Amino acid sequence: MIKTSLLRKFTDRRALMAGVGLAVCVFAATAGAAQAASNCVKGDRKAPYRIGWANIYSVPTWMKQTEGTIVSEVDALKKEGLVKDLMITDAQGNAQTQIQQIQSMIDANLDAIIVEAGSSTALDRVISDACAKGIAVMNFDSLVDTDNLTAKINTDSLEWGKQAAEWMVKQLGGKGKIIIMNGPAGVSVSDDRRKGAQPVLDANKGLEIITETNTEYNVAPAQEAMTSLLFANPQIDGVLSLGGALSAGSVLAFNRQGRDQVPTTGENARQFLELWKEKKLKGWGTMQPNWLGAFSVYAAVQALQGKTIPAKVKVPLPVIDDANIDSYLARADKFPADGYIYSDYDKALFDKLLAQ
Repeated sequence: MIKTSLLRKFTDRRALMAGVGLAVCVFAATAGAAQAASNCVKGDRKAPYRIGWANIYSVPTWMKQTEGTIVSEVDALKKEGLVKDLMITDAQGNAQTQIQQIQSMIDANLDAIIVEAGSSTALDRVISDACAKGIAVMNFDSLVDTDNLTAKINTDSLEWGKQAAEWMVKQLGGKGKIIIMNGPAGVSVSDDRRKGAQPVLDANKGLEIITETNTEYNVAPAQEAMTSLLFANPQIDGVLSLGGALSAGSVLAFNRQGRDQVPTTGENARQFLELWKEKKLKGWGTMQPNWLGAFSVYAAVQALQGKTIPAKVKVPLPVIDDANIDSYLARADKFPADGYIYSDYDKALFDKLLAQ
């Protein structure tokens, strides 16, 4: 889209020099493009729009909070006359079910589909089909491989893993035995965080990876997994956890086994941040904001209205450490006990991110 924008500016300048006749031609060409400036959008859909939210699963609290931001954004856009209704599906962790649900949205001729992918590859065909039919497709958090959609919105998961691993290296002086806690295998956000950490681990051979886990992004299974590992490993020097609920589960497992806490990475899960403060943990965290869902709805409506939406929108990663953890905890009572303390958001922030 950047290349198209530059070409348009260049053409307009040539038109001014070439005379009125050429200018009219250029105007006609660019006027047609303005109606369908974003990928997949053909410019033939009118407000109020019908939106679909294709979720891979709704059990984790992060997903429930994210759905809350989507519903809230849709309600706001309804008041503006821009959205008519919202269809919500839950694939319960099954990528094939998610494919069928997205196909149902296509058959219903929805105007936009918001996707949290259960597989980075399995959804490619059905998403491409939606795009071909002029449906704005926004993919956030857990991404697909195909670029046949309107936009991918996410933080940098590779950078997430890289920063976490770098912090762990610094905490342990490059030497020690660590356990890596991952989210579900095959989910892009989980796999990419792990990939981002690997170059740092490769460069620091003094860190011995005892083992790795893959669990849902929930405290209970993470705690169960870490409990088993504590029985099997008398020495654990650090926990490279690549998810906030995973980190909370780890801290609880250490505590219940009477083991000393070790340096632990994570994210903005309320329980993890509270345990961090309570146990005087050596911790590091970042944030995958739940409002990525709301942002995706907003961006989809902007695209349907003829606005140019970047094919990839990168949301900056904040760092949570001892210097600012209190600012997060000060807002904790606004969020569920097992939820995530995410930052504020508004239209001005969304417009700023889309202007990248």
